[in-house]
Amino acid sequence: MIRPEIIIAVKDVEKSSGWYQQLLGCESRHGGNTFEILADPEDDTVVLCLHKWAAHGHPTMTDPTITPGNGLILFFRVTAFEEAWKKARQLNAIIEEPPHVNANSGRNEFSLRDPDGYYVSVTD
Repeated sequence: MIRPEIIIAVKDVEKSSGWYQQLLGCESRHGGNTFEILADPEDDTVVLCLHKWAAHGHPTMTDPTITPGNGLILFFRVTAFEEAWKKARQLNAIIEEPPHVNANSGRNEFSLRDPDGYYVSVTD
């Protein structure tokens, strides 16, 4: 089995962790101010990892002044789509696309920006 575990650089690991936990219903599996592992509480699958900019010397995470996420969409499939949309509105996030049916996939989808400006799409 091969399963990616995506790591993104963020300004405030704890703030971003709370944001993703509220939006997706995932849970912390590591915690701390430099690194976080977020997992699905049902099967413990890693959903996303958060890494503080410039911590630990990783070469692609050294410059927090660049625009994060160029060429990247964080795409999440959820079973509770309406609940995720409700939580997205409660977060007062920048909504890029409200719920709609994606013409390519035929699935419900909405897109928003996380606290660091990453483009996040949520689908059912």
